[in-house]
Amino acid sequence: MRLLSTLLCGAAVTLSLLTAPVAVADDQLAASMCDYVAADDKNRLRKVLSDYRLRLRNIYDGVVCNGESLIRHAFRSNAADVGEFIAKQLPGSAIAGAGDIEWAEANGFGASPLVSVLKSRAGDGD
Repeated sequence: MRLLSTLLCGAAVTLSLLTAPVAVADDQLAASMCDYVAADDKNRLRKVLSDYRLRLRNIYDGVVCNGESLIRHAFRSNAADVGEFIAKQLPGSAIAGAGDIEWAEANGFGASPLVSVLKSRAGDGD
């Protein structure tokens, strides 16, 4: 009986050690994506998505940069090219429902070319 409990405890410790690096890798990936958005580096963002075989629409809600979504981070970083890339990867209904257009206009980004891209994508409705 003691051997069984020892084995179970050892298995639990081993599993906990195996799952920790995944969370760190996800955090590093998200941080890299945030850096690429801030640098307005569309090619590197596209490459990291391709290398990890990710679709932006599948992970968009899980990536947060300084407490904001990738689109809002693009606005704050004046990253119109990356913002347009992100907008084109997301369904129009997600853009319309996120409130990013209203947020941008309320925070002084109404003149940004990214607002017009978001409005056209939200109008499509996908």
